[in-house]
Amino acid sequence: MCIENLPFELQRNFTLMRDLDQRTQELAKSIDEDTVNYLKTVKDLKPEQRAERLKKINHSFTKSREYGDDKVQLAMQTYEMVDKHIRRLDADLARFEQELKERTLEQASPVEGREKKKKGAEKSAKKLKKAGRSSDDETPKTSRKKMKTSAVEPVVTPILTLPSVINSPSDVLDMPVDPNEPTYCLCHQVSYGEMIGCDNPDCPIEWFHFACVGLVTKPKGKWFCPKCSPEKKKK
Repeated sequence: MCIENLPFELQRNFTLMRDLDQRTQELAKSIDEDTVNYLKTVKDLKPEQRAERLKKINHSFTKSREYGDDKVQLAMQTYEMVDKHIRRLDADLARFEQELKERTLEQASPVEGREKKKKGAEKSAKKLKKAGRSSDDETPKTSRKKMKTSAVEPVVTPILTLPSVINSPSDVLDMPVDPNEPTYCLCHQVSYGEMIGCDNPDCPIEWFHFACVGLVTKPKGKWFCPKCSPEKKKK
């Protein structure tokens, strides 16, 4: 997924969350009306009518809870999407800074090499000149002539080596997750992928990854986590 697609993806998720929020509000209004009508007419209703009215209200509550769970899932997906692109931008920024350092070193190295080579050549020329003067009285003319015609070998200085890279940009992709980010599930990891909420209001963990609790799809009705399930069975 490209960075250019991020605004569209965010817009889609926020639109879906707004739609779910609107449906939840409509359901809440319907539940209030059905509850008021039920309380007004409960004395005149037959047992099967009471059961049917209560079943309808309970179904509305279940549907509202599902809308809320879907909204939480969309919010988590949006968070993961933004976090993923932030980490990618951090990696690109680190790579750009490293390339900038390497270019700076490459531009500076040839200048230093030329200066050093120039100083070495001047130093060698001075030594040769000094040696020529001291031997003028002792060296025969043929030797002096040979010395003048002999070529001076250039002094080659080693090229400066670039320092090794300190930080590899690829390491940024493996940056640790924010330590302040909340953890969930039996694995005590941050939120990712599809998750399900425990229907026990006193559950200490609340949210679980599908894979960690052996789920592939969201089960119908209420669901209790492995920790709360034994307690519910006792009750």
